[in-house]
Amino acid sequence: MTIHSTATVHPTAIIGSQAAIGPQVQVGPYAVIEDEVVIGAGCIIGAHAVIKRFTSLGARNRVFEHTVLGGEPQDVKFKGQTSSLIIGDDNLIREFCTLHRANGEGEITRIGSRNFLMVGVHIAHNCTICDDNIFANDVALAGHIIIEDRVFLSNNVGAHQFVRFGRCAMIGGKSKIVQDVLPFFITDGNPARVRGVNSVGLRRAGFSTETRQALKEAYRLLFRSDLSLETALNHLEQIPDDNVTHLVNFIRESKRGFTRSARRKDGGLEAETLAFEK
Repeated sequence: MTIHSTATVHPTAIIGSQAAIGPQVQVGPYAVIEDEVVIGAGCIIGAHAVIKRFTSLGARNRVFEHTVLGGEPQDVKFKGQTSSLIIGDDNLIREFCTLHRANGEGEITRIGSRNFLMVGVHIAHNCTICDDNIFANDVALAGHIIIEDRVFLSNNVGAHQFVRFGRCAMIGGKSKIVQDVLPFFITDGNPARVRGVNSVGLRRAGFSTETRQALKEAYRLLFRSDLSLETALNHLEQIPDDNVTHLVNFIRESKRGFTRSARRKDGGLEAETLAFEK
């Protein structure tokens, strides 16, 4: 066991003999930190939290009460292989979250930095979560999901294994996600449908007026024109904006297909502006 001299560990906490606790770490009452766990500098581990073997936390993460990090994957194919959960820096992981290590020898479930996981979030085995995301209460992600940067998942979003969420996407509450979610747009509903450009999210993320206009034009070509998908993508490739290029590449690389825009029974598009977009 390696516990830095500046760490504070409550006397009721249980620390494995092969755990490493960094400087300025605080470990609360009845927390359990198993062997082969690394806790980076400045982390705060709440009461009754459990951090299981093969889990690594970077710096300044706050893990709230009754969270379980690094549990074995909920996968019938799992046979006890050595895998890991790796978490970056400055994440907020609220009460009752469960983040599982990967399935497969040497495989990784990876969480980036500055993510905010609210109460009861579940992230399954082999997921890759990038940076600056917000997951509201009871979000449930199946295995092998990829989430890019600055994605907002509202409460009770459920996602099928192997889907991807593009950066700066916003997903409405209780949405059922079974296909890739396009970057920069609002997706909502069950079945999930693209509803419009995530204008507020893009503005808050510091996207320029020119880029926001280019993404609105991309949305128009994809969902408000009569162009085929391939023709629309060819038009988008002529727009000199890196984010539009990312959107095109995201679509072309999709293996599960992607969410489309909703249409009324008369063939027209549904209203594109949702209350949370205003």
